[in-house]
Amino acid sequence: MIVWALKKVAWLVAVLPPAMAEALARHWGWMLAHVLRFRRRYVLTTLAQCFPDQPVSAHRAIYTGMCTQQAINLMELMRYAGGRDAELGSRLDMHGEEVVQQALARGHGALIMLAHFGNYDLMGLYAATLFHYPVTIITKILKNPTVNRLWSGMRRKAGLNVIYSHNAYRACVRALKENGLVGFMFDQNRPSNHGVFVDFFGRPASTTPGLAFMSAQTGAPVIPAFMRRTPNGRHVLEVKPLLEPPPDRKPETLLAWTATYTKIIEAEVRRYPDQWLWLHKRWKSRPPAAG
Repeated sequence: MIVWALKKVAWLVAVLPPAMAEALARHWGWMLAHVLRFRRRYVLTTLAQCFPDQPVSAHRAIYTGMCTQQAINLMELMRYAGGRDAELGSRLDMHGEEVVQQALARGHGALIMLAHFGNYDLMGLYAATLFHYPVTIITKILKNPTVNRLWSGMRRKAGLNVIYSHNAYRACVRALKENGLVGFMFDQNRPSNHGVFVDFFGRPASTTPGLAFMSAQTGAPVIPAFMRRTPNGRHVLEVKPLLEPPPDRKPETLLAWTATYTKIIEAEVRRYPDQWLWLHKRWKSRPPAAG
């Protein structure tokens, strides 16, 4: 019943003209920001801490813009599921494909550093097509098993090799040894005992050292990639210059590389703050000294 309902909604959304679908999504975003006010107080408090030189009006505009972006993201995913994949694919542009080619020419694969930025789920669905190489992604299991099967099936149909986050390390190393690409979502809070604390917008944020560790062990470079929505409704996937693997796996080395990765994400969020998912409690874990 759940699968039937989801497919029916996706079909109904897909038959809408693109302009009408976007208008409906923007209405959803307005409702989320101004009626439901989902996590509004938390986001505004966080924005005040991250952008202390900006007025409250700017923080509110970022919050509203983020809600709108998330609503359009959802609309696009439903249209994709409803059969509009070709339409959405025609609105994607990629800059920096040569960076991926340069990395893979070394024969150690590459780690694609991702963030909850732009329509990151749509980027995943087109990843294999855009990069022209097999792509493995690490993901969490959704709580609803029926929805999880449906979502995983759609990703696999798009050419992704889906690996669940629990005990995913060996599978990722194997994919890199086969000179594949592994997508690594890097901007999530980690429990204090599973992360290292690095600066993110002037505050310590618990971050996984796993990306730096995997890069050091396998020799695979890290490639930051961000897909952002443009004002004309297109998506631009921008691939940044690759980052060489850490020279060793010493704690201080992994900490330094993890801090560098985090600063790259911060720079992109500062450029386009409404395209990042501020709803996530990125600073939830606290350093031991802070209690």
